[in-house]
Amino acid sequence: MAVLLNNKKARFNYEILDTLEAGIKLKGWEVKSLREKKGSLTESYIRFQPKDNAFFLVSAHIHPYQAENKGMGEKDPYRPRKLLLHKKEIEKLQQELKQKGLTLIPLDIHTQGRYLKMDIALARGKKKADKRKTLRDRAVKRDIARIMKQSVR
Repeated sequence: MAVLLNNKKARFNYEILDTLEAGIKLKGWEVKSLREKKGSLTESYIRFQPKDNAFFLVSAHIHPYQAENKGMGEKDPYRPRKLLLHKKEIEKLQQELKQKGLTLIPLDIHTQGRYLKMDIALARGKKKADKRKTLRDRAVKRDIARIMKQSVR
């Protein structure tokens, strides 16, 4: 499993409650571009569309593949992309999203064999104080590692 795109801000801005793996419905040029790691999941989120009874990845940027023929039609790098989930998973996520303050966010896009999959997370947004605590804890761990490294010498 090789991670192609990673949402680095997700774990900083959100408290991850549950994770799930989903397939993504992509066009050929999008797959080629993702395999070259050209895209971004920052500021993207997952929205439920009742008329399709499916979840969609919204505002994720996948850079248009350059080697593709120009006559292949319009390429929208920000188009909504359907997530492929089982019916029971969709129903479970709908029930959990009814709780106040919960949202679905993408964590990463990775390969699984020849397929591209996405890890999605049920998350709750962190408050500013929680983010500061995360930064403080990270700095403490870095200092401890630095001290341990110096004591080994």
